[in-house]
Amino acid sequence: MTPEPSSTPDPVSDETSAEASGETAAEQKPWWDDPRMPWQGKPTQADLRCWAAIALLGVYGIAMLPLRPVLLGLNSYLLACVTGSNIAMVDIGARLRIGPEPWWWAGLLAAALTSIKFDWVFWWAGKLWGHRIIEVWGGRSRWAARTGRYAEQLARRFGGPAVFLVWFIPFVPSAIVNAFVGDVGMRLRKFLLIDFAAAVVYRGIWMYVGYRVGQPAHDLVTTIARYSNYLAIATLVVVFFGVWNRQRRDKAAAA
Repeated sequence: MTPEPSSTPDPVSDETSAEASGETAAEQKPWWDDPRMPWQGKPTQADLRCWAAIALLGVYGIAMLPLRPVLLGLNSYLLACVTGSNIAMVDIGARLRIGPEPWWWAGLLAAALTSIKFDWVFWWAGKLWGHRIIEVWGGRSRWAARTGRYAEQLARRFGGPAVFLVWFIPFVPSAIVNAFVGDVGMRLRKFLLIDFAAAVVYRGIWMYVGYRVGQPAHDLVTTIARYSNYLAIATLVVVFFGVWNRQRRDKAAAA
């Protein structure tokens, strides 16, 4: 008589099948289904656009690093219009002290406007994702978590005025404050008005410093501008080294 096949399950076979199923599920998992992303579930078009805007801001910031010294070597007003640089404000203020400088006010307003030109993206992120985006930014490192916690405490305590105050507090990330007020429902127009007023005051302080110092401040900026090409090259080296070092650490952690 032919023996009947055994109905006893094979634990080794079952475990292997479960592991294979888990690996297959992980491979089939879509890229957006990641706990490190700020959204929950499948992202909407607004989610993707906002996330792409934040990523592009990072690329823009890196690209502008070596260009700042070059722009300073060309013209302080050009640097103020493109980056809102404090050095440009100091130079314009110093030139106002030295002699006629009829367009100083235009430089100040341009610097303030360009300083806030991307802040609405972080307000939008807070409106879309709420506290999740704050958790994402704070989870990058211990330093990011600590400064992010301070920024959130500032926003919780002062609300709208925190958008103004964060300009004058070193090392506190304004992006988290901007996201927080977006999350709690501050209107975009009100947010931009407060942000612009703070930018005018902040850049105006640097212009006043240049005005008070006068000729020595202008001479210092001129000296820096003279070596602007070397500064641009040095900045590029630092940026590329930072990217290479981060990739090396990521590979080591993955291994």
